[in-house]
Amino acid sequence: MTTFLIIGAVGLGLLLVSLVIGDLLDGFLGGLLDWLASDWFSTAALAGFVSAFGFGGAIAHGPLDLGLLPSILIGSAFGALFAWFALWLTRLLKEEHTDAAPSGEAAVGLDAAVITTIPADGFGVVRVALGGHTVTYNAKAPDTDEAITPGTAVHVTGVLSPTAVTVAPTWREITS
Repeated sequence: MTTFLIIGAVGLGLLLVSLVIGDLLDGFLGGLLDWLASDWFSTAALAGFVSAFGFGGAIAHGPLDLGLLPSILIGSAFGALFAWFALWLTRLLKEEHTDAAPSGEAAVGLDAAVITTIPADGFGVVRVALGGHTVTYNAKAPDTDEAITPGTAVHVTGVLSPTAVTVAPTWREITS
């Protein structure tokens, strides 16, 4: 039973080291063992197997009073289960994607507010509400002959670069 407990403690130590330092087996031996590159041989999966094998075997051998071979089989079953769980969890974390940053193309067709004056022959700055973010872009109004003042509502009509857009004043409601 003591041997199984030591194996379990070594597995927990390996898991702790993998959490603190990172995946130890990643890039091991500089690519000589590329067939070991699968997630089954990650430090988290290996640590999960070793610790569950040790503690599962200790429970089977000690309190359940089973022989050595059944204890090894039960420990292996527990180890495989915990290795699979560690593999599933690390894949889930590695495949987690975040939304991309808003781009100028996504702003086309949206309304914006002018922050700094857009001169007839130059650039100003507009603010656009885009995907829950407030994004500012340099803006040019190529179709107007006069400056567009701050606070004016404009419509984003095109993209000049990742940080610059073209705009046009929005239609004002006709009042009588």
